[in-house]
Amino acid sequence: MFGWMYILECSDGSFYTGSTNNLTLKFEQHQNGEGANHTKSRLPVKLVYFEEFNRIDLAFYREKQVQGWSRAKKIALIQNRHCDLNRLAECNNDSHFRNRDVAGSQTRDEE
Repeated sequence: MFGWMYILECSDGSFYTGSTNNLTLKFEQHQNGEGANHTKSRLPVKLVYFEEFNRIDLAFYREKQVQGWSRAKKIALIQNRHCDLNRLAECNNDSHFRNRDVAGSQTRDEE
């Protein structure tokens, strides 16, 4: 059974990421207000991206992965700017690097 991971752009500019085994039907359901709560109050929606998988569980896994992405990273995916995805995934939170020296090498405590 095939599956799709898809991204909808809602009328307020927000994104909704989902997965389905029937992309056409699911899009119609969203457009008719029969989809997710997020899209019901933000109609109309526009299909801006999708990926096809040979199994629905793989589409669901990809949905969960993309749902956790930042808006900027989703936009890069939609715009086919794959070269930007790694950069946009980098952590910019300084607190995650407290145990690292300036050069980024491990401290003795981490070895």
